[in-house]
Amino acid sequence: MKSNKINEKFDGKFAFFHATSVSGTAMMMLALISTYFSVYMTDTIGLAAGAAGLIMFIGSLWDAINDPMMGIIADRTKSKWGRYRPYFLPAPILLTLFGTLMWMNPDLSQTGKWWWVLAMQIGFGMTTTMYTMPQMSILPAHVKSDEHRNKIITFGAVSSALMFTIGTSFGLDLKAFFEKTLGVSNGWVPLMLILGALACVSFWGLFATSREKYIEPIPDRPMSQDLKRILRHKELAPFIIVWVLASVGYGLSFASSVYYLMYYYQRPDLIGTYMFISSPAGLLSMMVVMPLTLKYLKTAQKALTFSVLTSSIFYIILFFFGKSSFILLCVLSFCASLFATMQNALVNVLVNDAIDYIQFTEGISANGLISSIKGFAQKCGGTITNSGILFILGLTGYVANEIGNQNGATMFALNFLKFGAPVVLGLIMLLALRFNPVDKHRDDITAMKALIRDHSEENHEA
Repeated sequence: MKSNKINEKFDGKFAFFHATSVSGTAMMMLALISTYFSVYMTDTIGLAAGAAGLIMFIGSLWDAINDPMMGIIADRTKSKWGRYRPYFLPAPILLTLFGTLMWMNPDLSQTGKWWWVLAMQIGFGMTTTMYTMPQMSILPAHVKSDEHRNKIITFGAVSSALMFTIGTSFGLDLKAFFEKTLGVSNGWVPLMLILGALACVSFWGLFATSREKYIEPIPDRPMSQDLKRILRHKELAPFIIVWVLASVGYGLSFASSVYYLMYYYQRPDLIGTYMFISSPAGLLSMMVVMPLTLKYLKTAQKALTFSVLTSSIFYIILFFFGKSSFILLCVLSFCASLFATMQNALVNVLVNDAIDYIQFTEGISANGLISSIKGFAQKCGGTITNSGILFILGLTGYVANEIGNQNGATMFALNFLKFGAPVVLGLIMLLALRFNPVDKHRDDITAMKALIRDHSEENHEA
């Protein structure tokens, strides 16, 4: 009987640059924006919460919509460098440009500032789409072993957690450092320039080390045909639901942290301390908890179930008792993050599952399109997260810079966004995962991948 085992050498250089591109300093830029930019819009630029929420809604929604467009474009790109690799060259430059301009406060009217921030938000979002879709697509194109893919995803998750930890824990300190050292009034600007320069190194390294080996030649059929063939698989719906909810649940808890400490806990002076204590849990989650959980539970689906149920216990306690003690708040937040953070990495395994499933059922390589659907779902979740917090605060009567004077509705909303929403959304996510379509075809998909040849070797021999 022929073995279905996949023999493939682990590519360490590719793994490093794949893990440190999207999940490197580019991720730290995203961490700073997701943690501090909403407050920057309302409390520094001076935009009303509702107006800022509209910016986040429009920018995030368009960012989600253009993901499938980018996925289709990437799958059909023809260049001497391949389909996905060319986008790694300009993306970090544009990321640096828009990521820096976002933090500027131009001398404009309130209407002018609104349009300025919206333009920068859209530009930054489109840039992340430009590199995220190809970066997700290049992994199954370069690596076919599930073991190696999951190892690389874990590396990326660790890097992402590290960048988030540094960004959220030391963001304000780094900003203040540059203001003091360089004598500038806005330390966000030099910080983003430095992070962008480092992102260039990672993305250009990924360009140099990646190869598109395990994909079929670009077909002559129209792009719309591939989209129709994929979307008719209604059994992919659980993946989409999980991608959306994983982004929303943890995103709401994380993005509301600054507001929570400022207005619910009423101690803005403790924001840095809270972030410093609780954020490292994300790093430990990726480096220790997730590998151990996968080792003993075997599958990402079981690990995700464990993650949701365990973190929910801590979230529920925090919802009712988090305000009673700062030590309790920090300790339980650390424990919740220790088990919740790995959810965002575990759902990435489903991207490769969906790519393999479509190749098994339809016989087509649609890496970019599947990655873009995941990106679309995730960014729909981001739209809900980024704009939802601000809209809810606007609806409940939030008043900027009024610590200790927020009404009861605003206070309840902040507590629920931080600790209640992740529990509700996590349970819905687990319900959707009960209908994962890949499990019943796992052995057949493994056999299919074992037969896939390295097209780069074929071309070299020819």
